[in-house]
Amino acid sequence: MHRRRFLSAAPIAAAATAGLTPPKRTTGPYRVGAGDVDRLERLHDQLVEDDDQLGGTDTVEQRAAALAQQALTLQNRGGASARIRARLYAIAAHFTDSAMWAAIDGRRLQTAHGYLNQAVTLAALSGDSATIVRVWGHAGSLYRHTGRPTDALAASEAARNASRARRDPLYASLTYARLAVDQAHTDAPATVLRNLDTAQRSLTRIDAGEPRPSWMRFYDQAELDLLACGAHTTMGRWTEAEARAHSALARLHPGMPRNRALVTAYLALAQLHQGATDHAVATARSVIPDLVHGRTAHLLDDFTTHLQTTAPASSHTQEWNTYRKDVLHAC
Repeated sequence: MHRRRFLSAAPIAAAATAGLTPPKRTTGPYRVGAGDVDRLERLHDQLVEDDDQLGGTDTVEQRAAALAQQALTLQNRGGASARIRARLYAIAAHFTDSAMWAAIDGRRLQTAHGYLNQAVTLAALSGDSATIVRVWGHAGSLYRHTGRPTDALAASEAARNASRARRDPLYASLTYARLAVDQAHTDAPATVLRNLDTAQRSLTRIDAGEPRPSWMRFYDQAELDLLACGAHTTMGRWTEAEARAHSALARLHPGMPRNRALVTAYLALAQLHQGATDHAVATARSVIPDLVHGRTAHLLDDFTTHLQTTAPASSHTQEWNTYRKDVLHAC
């Protein structure tokens, strides 16, 4: 698996240094212009696509961190208008956030913490509410994964209270759904379900023609189903988790294999907890081996533990153990 993942990431690594040095001027101070920021934003779009394909690999993280440094180098190199400086802070925040998210997705949580303060600071300096929504949303995920549910809730509330989330139903839907995921760890199920309902209603009110940044293209009904599946899984509502997983798989864009692997792992866990051991093992085996890392691997570890605890002598358990040894661990 590691060799194939390296080969898949090779084009990304080759592109990681593309555009890292701004054009040199022979005389006078360098003036940062819209073209410099446009170039960085195009590189960010490609980075998002790579993350959708591969998930939280080291290569995606390192490339994002390098591009964040490029943006900051431009920021400090020469003159720029206030508008250009705000855009530079925003794109630097997005690159830093992408590095943080890649580390979260890859379960490199200590590394992710190293990006957090800079991402939050840069987002605030940008003054861009959409950027602030993105950074606080991922901060909430980091806090949740590191066992800090109160901080996770505070971060999700900060995202929900951003001006963009208050006026744009798409951002409102995303922030309410993420808040529900965090509340599943601390609050009553009724609160979680109410916010999931609010997220669903908000999604039906979006204006599809309104321009939004390209990084928001990930959020749609499939992503809402994925977040709801995660919330139901945390609450042990396995029938609802399975239903949301099926809904997400039916709607997922084909260009998002990382999310397909993650949802499939959630589905296998939900089926297993409902006693459908044969279906659960078949579902778990359908996850593409190259994508079994980070959060997906963590879910399949939970799947393995529950399978071995509840059905240690089952032929399906033996089948899964053999598959893990011969396919997942071997590659």
